[in-house]
Amino acid sequence: MGTGSSKQTDGTSEETKDRTDDDDDQAGGQLYVSLKMENLKLTTHLVPHVYGSVPLVGSWDSSKALSMERESVSMWELSFVVPPNHETLDFKFLLKPKDSDTPCFVEEGPSRLLIGGALGEDARVALFKLDSGEVLEYQVFVKADRVSPFDLAASWRAYQDNFRPSAVRWMPDVSINSAPQTGGENGASAGLELDLEHYVVPAPSTSANSGQVYAANMTENPRSLISGSGGSSYSNKGMEVIVPDPSKVFQSSGMAESKSVGTFSPLHRQDSQRGLFVDRGVGSPRLVKSSSSNIFSSDLNLGTGTKNSMPAAAGAVAAAAVADQMLGLKEDRHLAIVLVGLPARGKTFTAAKLTRYLRWLGHDTKHFNVGKYRRLKHGANQAADFFRADNPEGMEARNEVAALAFEDMLSWMHEGGQVGIFDATNSNKRRRNMLMKLAEGKCKIIFLETICNDRNIIERNIRLKIQQSPDYAEEPDFEAGLEDFKNRLANYEKVYEPVGEGSYIKMIDKVSGHGGQIQVNNISGYLPGRIVFFLVNTHLTPRPILLTRHGESQDNVRGRIGGDTAISEKGEIYSKKLANFVRKRLKSERAASIWTSTLQRTILTASPIVGFPKIQWRALDEINAGVCDGMTYEEIKKNMPEEYEYVANLSRKKDKLRYRYPRGESYLDVIQRLEPVIIELERQRAPVVVISHQAVLRALYAYFADRPLKEVPHIEMPLHTIIEIQMGVTGVVEKRYKLMD
Repeated sequence: MGTGSSKQTDGTSEETKDRTDDDDDQAGGQLYVSLKMENLKLTTHLVPHVYGSVPLVGSWDSSKALSMERESVSMWELSFVVPPNHETLDFKFLLKPKDSDTPCFVEEGPSRLLIGGALGEDARVALFKLDSGEVLEYQVFVKADRVSPFDLAASWRAYQDNFRPSAVRWMPDVSINSAPQTGGENGASAGLELDLEHYVVPAPSTSANSGQVYAANMTENPRSLISGSGGSSYSNKGMEVIVPDPSKVFQSSGMAESKSVGTFSPLHRQDSQRGLFVDRGVGSPRLVKSSSSNIFSSDLNLGTGTKNSMPAAAGAVAAAAVADQMLGLKEDRHLAIVLVGLPARGKTFTAAKLTRYLRWLGHDTKHFNVGKYRRLKHGANQAADFFRADNPEGMEARNEVAALAFEDMLSWMHEGGQVGIFDATNSNKRRRNMLMKLAEGKCKIIFLETICNDRNIIERNIRLKIQQSPDYAEEPDFEAGLEDFKNRLANYEKVYEPVGEGSYIKMIDKVSGHGGQIQVNNISGYLPGRIVFFLVNTHLTPRPILLTRHGESQDNVRGRIGGDTAISEKGEIYSKKLANFVRKRLKSERAASIWTSTLQRTILTASPIVGFPKIQWRALDEINAGVCDGMTYEEIKKNMPEEYEYVANLSRKKDKLRYRYPRGESYLDVIQRLEPVIIELERQRAPVVVISHQAVLRALYAYFADRPLKEVPHIEMPLHTIIEIQMGVTGVVEKRYKLMD
C-alpha cells in the first residue's frame, strides 16, 4: 500500500541506510511496517504475538502482547504505523494461545531493534523452545513503506467499509412480509400525496413509448422505393440517415466486425452420417489472428464481397459468433425470420419484440414490413378486393412489393446486417417458395408462423388495427373500416396454407400467456435456439414493470464506485416513500413481486415494502468495478495513474460499452448476465418492481426502450425516481415518477 522506498532485512551499508532515511524524511509521511512470520511445518495451536516498548505495545507484559493475524496456512502477519518521533523501537515475538496467557513461550535471544523500518543483526529467524524441549523455528520478514496520511485514512475507511457486518447478512433470498411493519415508515417525511400523478415527470424524448405508435411504422423504410442516385436518404424512426449505394460500398480487406453467431449442434442423421455438424444458420467471415496485433482481423476473401461484423456482445454470444465464423458456410451467414400468419394474429408485434431482443443481445437486426412498402408503392387506401386471390393485378402488386422488401433486406445483409425480420402474411406456399428462391445462397430462412384461435383476441386485434393502421387513417366511419378489414381477412382465409416446409417455428395460441404451443422443425444453432427460447416465454398480457435505483447509499454520498454499503438517511426516507408508492400503485395486484440485487443497499431499500414476495438476484448486482471497487475517481487517479489515464482518456471515454474494469466487468458483460432477467420479465404475467443499480437499470431500460447498445452507458438513471414500463398488446409505454430529489 502507498508508495515510497521499501527496506528489507538483507544487509545494507550504514551509508545506504542513512541516504535512504534522508530520502524518506524528505518524502514525508509515516512509516508503515509489516511483520510476518512463517512456519511451514507448524502443527501447534500456539499463535505468534508481538510485545515490546513504546509505541508498539508500551509494555513488556506478555498479557498485553499483540496477536498476529493468520494470512495463510503457514504465514502470520501484523501491520502497524510508527509515529515520526518513535522510529526506533525494540520488541520480541512470543507464542501463546489466542485467548489465553498460558502457556507462553518467548523467542530465544536478545530483543529485536527496529530502526526506520529495518531490523539489525541476524533478524531473519525466530527460535522458540517449548516445555517438551522441541525448538520451533520461524522465518521472519519485515517490510516498511512511507505512507501519506491520505493513504492511511483511505485504508482505514476501506477496512471499516469492507469488514463492517452487513445489515442483511442472514436475510433469505426469497422472503415475504405479510403484515405492515410498525415504526416510522409512514411518517410525514416519507408520506406521499394521495394522487400519484402529482409525482409524474416528463420522460426523455427517447423513452420506451412504442405503444403510442403503430408498430409497422417503426420498421425500416423502403430504400428501394426512394429515388436518388449514389445513395438514398430516408428516415429511420425519426432519424435522418444516408443509405449508401450497395454497388459503391467500399470493400475493405482490413478490419471488419462480425454480427453472426452459431455453434455446434448434434445431428442425428445427415446424408446417412452421424455425429456433429456445424450450424450454419448464421455465419460470417473467418477470423484470422494478426501476427503483429492482439486483435482479430477478418479475411474477407469469400467470393461474395459481403461485409460482416462481430456482434456487439460478450460471453456466449461472442463465443458462438467466433465458432460460426471459423466454420460456417457463406450461403448461410445471415438469418431471415419470415413471418407467416393471417392478419390480426400479432405478427408485427411479435416481430417488433423479437427485433428488440436480438438488438439488445448485440445482433445487428432490422424489421422489414411489407405493408409499409405496399402503402408507399400503391397507396394506403386499398379496398378489400385488392387482397383477393383471384385479383391478378392485386396479386402481382403484392408480390412485387414483397420481392422489393426482401431484396432490400438482402442488400442490407450484404452490407453487414445479421438478422432480418421479414413481416408479411406470406400466407401460401407460392409466396414462400418465391422468398426461398430469392434467398438461395444469400441467407438462411426460418419461417415464424403465428396462429391464434381465440375469437376474442382476434376481435380485439382487428379493432386495434382499425384504430392505428394507416390503411384506415382516412376512413371516418369506424364500422365501415371494420367491415372492410373483415372482408380482407376473409380473402386471406380462403387461400391460407399453414407452413409445413423448410425450417419453421409455430406459435399456437401463445398470445395470452396461458398455455399454448410452440412447434419447431429443423431448428438448430445458438441464435435460432435463443429465438425459440425467447418466443416460448413471451406473451401480450398487459402488466407494469417498475424500475428504480436503490435509495441513496453511503458510497453515493462519498462519491465511491461500487461497494456494499448501507443506505444513507436520505436513502432511508426514499425506501419508505417507495413502500408507500408500491402500496398505492399495486394495491389491487396481489401477485406482484419485488426483485432486488444481493447487495444490501437494494435489500434495505425494499425492506419497508410489505405484502409482496421479495426475491434477490445475483444477476441484478451492480457492474463489478474490480480493483476499483470502493474507490473514488480521485483515488484511482492517485493510486492507479496509468489505469486512470486509460479510463478517462481512452477506453471508457471512447467506448464505455466495452471498457472492462481491471478484474471487473464491462457493460457488455452486464447485458449477458441480465438475459435471464429479461426472459423472466417477459414471462411474468403480474407486475414486477426491480430495485437495482445504475448500470444494471441502464441495460434493462435499453431493452424496453429499444435503445442502441452504444447508448446504454450514457442513459440517465436518476436516484429516487421510478420508471414504469407498461407492457401490453400495443407495445411499451413509459411513465416516470420522481418521489424526491
